[in-house]
Amino acid sequence: MTFWAVNWLRAFALTLIMEVLVAVPLLAPAEPRLARRAAVVAVANLSTHPLVWFLFPGLTLGSCARLAISEVWAITAELAIYLLVWPVLRFRRAASVSLAANGASFLLGLVGARLLGTP
Repeated sequence: MTFWAVNWLRAFALTLIMEVLVAVPLLAPAEPRLARRAAVVAVANLSTHPLVWFLFPGLTLGSCARLAISEVWAITAELAIYLLVWPVLRFRRAASVSLAANGASFLLGLVGARLLGTP
């Protein structure tokens, strides 16, 4: 397996763990089944994380702009997935869940980068 694939798998695993821990309990009012909530969070992350990891870093923009685009993409796409899967979920609730989960995984990434001494 390539260096890039291994690094992505590690980052994805940490992101997924964090986002499941945050989003799954917050989605309980929309879905009583724990396994279904976790599966939807996993699918949402599978739809956003590869672009955040592989596509957006290659954009010819400044690092702050790339970071902003990446995070806005992840939050917005996951919010849309939650609303599509659970039409009874209110927009504000879905946005809060997506923002909280992505914020937590972003902070975990910052802490991890700091501990590992990577930019």
